[in-house]
Amino acid sequence: MKRMKVAVYLAHPSQYHFLKNPINAWKKKGHEVIVIIRTKDILKDLLDFDQVPYIHILTKERKGNTLAIQYALIKRIMLLFFHLRSFKPDILIGSDASLPVVARLLHARSITALEDDYEVIKPLAMLTYPLTHVILTPYVCKVGKWEMKKVGYHGYMKLSALHPNHFVANHDIINALSEKKPYCLIRLSGLKAYHDRGKHGLSVAIVEKMIVICKKHGFRVWINAENALPVSLQQYQLTLHAAMMHHVLAGAKLLISDSQSMSVEASMLGIPSLRFSDFAGKISVLEELEHTYHLTKGISTDAPEALLKQLDEWLQQVDLTERFRQRNLKMLQDKVDVAAFVTWFVEDYGTTHAMNNAEHRFLLVNCPS
Repeated sequence: MKRMKVAVYLAHPSQYHFLKNPINAWKKKGHEVIVIIRTKDILKDLLDFDQVPYIHILTKERKGNTLAIQYALIKRIMLLFFHLRSFKPDILIGSDASLPVVARLLHARSITALEDDYEVIKPLAMLTYPLTHVILTPYVCKVGKWEMKKVGYHGYMKLSALHPNHFVANHDIINALSEKKPYCLIRLSGLKAYHDRGKHGLSVAIVEKMIVICKKHGFRVWINAENALPVSLQQYQLTLHAAMMHHVLAGAKLLISDSQSMSVEASMLGIPSLRFSDFAGKISVLEELEHTYHLTKGISTDAPEALLKQLDEWLQQVDLTERFRQRNLKMLQDKVDVAAFVTWFVEDYGTTHAMNNAEHRFLLVNCPS
């Protein structure tokens, strides 16, 4: 395998979780890796915690209006080209619309890695898919008319970080939060992404009713929120470093959330999750996790009473944890080690440019039995 130069652009914390294990693996194998990030939520904090070297561009978060989005894209293209032209990457990987453009300018290959369906991220897809060389995504995801560019795998992006081959829960953190009393975790998303426009989530009134139900069944409550919490909820706020969140989630009795991302993460760990979202029933990854593996349940935001009823019913079930653990094991049996697959695919594609039957070829090499 020839040594490669891999450029990674991270625009969201979830992308770092997806690529952090492959980044480490590529470096150990002698490949050169450059990581470039922009300011987004806790992304910088996560890389600093893991002591990952990076170049930081666009240090202020952009505004959400159309003009600001367009200007930021042009600026990213210029900055990435400036930082990468002397590096001369073989492969650029990320999910941003700027990467395929920069890759073409540098005569390199671009891999767009995501797990949202085309209809959910249509504006991004229309900018990204025509120029990208590869769309790396779970098999279950729909990519519109660009199926010929899709390299599918049996797995989920969140499984790259949370597969048991790579993640072990820290029980010191879990015990400190529980203090011998199990806890439920509530995640409140900021709903700031462009595809979240006009979408609704968990209100303060609903959260307060959920807390009453959790306490009735003997559970503590912790809240992880992107936005500032009102005074009435601040006593439940988590103050741990963001890098500890997966350990917190792994120890929860269940998750209640308006975040699609954390709901998927809960499923990777076998933690029951209720998601209150306008996206319920519309995202292929979550639909598979809900209806094939029964690891999560989506409830529309026009049905808050159904959410509260389901929460009350789940917390009454003494075998809830074990049932979800068994469902999680079934899901893991059906899926690949995503971090290992991504590590292999980038190396293989960088050398051969081969896309067909990628997962099959990976399994032949790594699981010959």
